[in-house]
Amino acid sequence: MKKLTIEPAEPPAASEPCNGDLSAQFHRALSVLAGKWKGDILWQLVERKRRFGELRQSIPGVTQHMLTTQLRDLEANGLVKRTVYPEVPPRVEYEMTPSAKALKPVFDELYRWAQEHGFPTSAQGTAEPKPQSGDAAEREGQPSKADRRSR
Repeated sequence: MKKLTIEPAEPPAASEPCNGDLSAQFHRALSVLAGKWKGDILWQLVERKRRFGELRQSIPGVTQHMLTTQLRDLEANGLVKRTVYPEVPPRVEYEMTPSAKALKPVFDELYRWAQEHGFPTSAQGTAEPKPQSGDAAEREGQPSKADRRSR
């Protein structure tokens, strides 16, 4: 059997990483940003610093535990800076680091892409999927109140 490969016209420049490195960098970047709430958290911090309670109120559906976990992860990855003020009660503020602020054009482009390709904003409608029949407990795999009563 004959080996069929396509050789590049010129070898890549020494300063350019090979495809394996690009793929690894891309996957690393996605893993840092992946998570149900990380995008929402970063989006809330684009404009200004926010306190924990503000973040929790501005992101519907996030639990206190999950918000804490996601903020710690973003802080560990250098995207969020946490500042604790020595007051009683303690005041804690979260803000984007310069490396996270560099993502603003990415967020803007995602927003533009969503508008152009049929993902409406909240003013035009909702881009979130409509819930299926039943209450929240059913959607999360737990029996509904009606199911529990019939037992």
